[in-house]
Amino acid sequence: MKTIVLGAGRVGSAMAIDLANDPSFDVRVADRDPRRLVPLQERHGIPTERVDFSLSSTVTRAIKDVDLVISAVPGFLGYRTLEAIIDAGKNVVDIAFFPEDPFGLDEAAKAKGVTAIVDCGVAPGMSNLLVGHVHALLDRTDSVGIYVGGLPAERTGLYEYRAVFSPIDVIEEYVRPARIVENGKVVVKPALSEVEPMTFDAVGTLEAFNTDGLRTLAETIDAPNMVEKTLRYPGHADKVRLLRDTGFFSDEAIDLEGHEVRPLDVATALLFPMWELKQGEEDVTVMRIVVEGAKDGVGVRYTYDLVDRFDRVTGTSSMARTTGYTATAAARMLRAALFAEPGVVAPEFLGRRPACVEFILVDLETKGIRYEETIVRPN
Repeated sequence: MKTIVLGAGRVGSAMAIDLANDPSFDVRVADRDPRRLVPLQERHGIPTERVDFSLSSTVTRAIKDVDLVISAVPGFLGYRTLEAIIDAGKNVVDIAFFPEDPFGLDEAAKAKGVTAIVDCGVAPGMSNLLVGHVHALLDRTDSVGIYVGGLPAERTGLYEYRAVFSPIDVIEEYVRPARIVENGKVVVKPALSEVEPMTFDAVGTLEAFNTDGLRTLAETIDAPNMVEKTLRYPGHADKVRLLRDTGFFSDEAIDLEGHEVRPLDVATALLFPMWELKQGEEDVTVMRIVVEGAKDGVGVRYTYDLVDRFDRVTGTSSMARTTGYTATAAARMLRAALFAEPGVVAPEFLGRRPACVEFILVDLETKGIRYEETIVRPN
């Protein structure tokens, strides 16, 4: 299957290497930054090309001869890039996590006969798939809770945080209002709000706060209460909230001694070097998904726990593993013809199909990524 990966960051590179090691795929990688492309070509022999993703015409040219596109472009370019991919009639697995509603492209995808799997990472992604899986098993779903975070393995630095995917997308998480479902209605709350402690055996006590991670679940799952919260080491939310509320994340230019300056540009220039996962540093991904409801008149609670760590053998970050390998598992699922429905496909739609769920979970387990399932029913 001729495949192109759009984006050669940590996650994009991990996906490209994974698929390049699979004889079923013929892979190349595109990025606008040649510094990201050189290691893939020199160390792994993966063909590369420079592409400016901000121009739909260059994206269209880059994908014209492929069977499948994996989109790992920054979120602010994601919707336009997906639109160009669909218009070109190419199947796609997308992890851009753009702020726009992906279902706005559903009719176009169906008209082109394109299968466009969106939000196909760890969360959103596996969180949606497993929620959709349980929702299909239950007669009634009462509540959904998703708690997830990528963290440095060691608590170091002022913010005790490392960004293992696009840092600008991290700031977007802290700025974008969070949609949650309360008593059957979608309500909007500030990101970084309603901080609560949560304890995990593997990493200790973390803090969880609201972020806009439900995404398509808010529309596709019939449950009266649903929330997604991001996990960080305690104290992180207060520090970032102070920056946000002071205005450092604003993209509106201000006058500074006769110069137009965007506070966001200053903030990113200062924060990104501090947040970069540096050589020799390791990360860990923690996620807990809790779905409660009823089956045959009996209450039941499903819990899925994930703790994944930096791969010292390959040097692959945990967030790149858990995000990227979910997308490559979906690519293999498409190649195996387990799913071929045209349209914009949220991961929870895959969760309705046991064969798709099993395929992706097994594929992830081959890489040491395991979701531990616990089912609790009344005695």
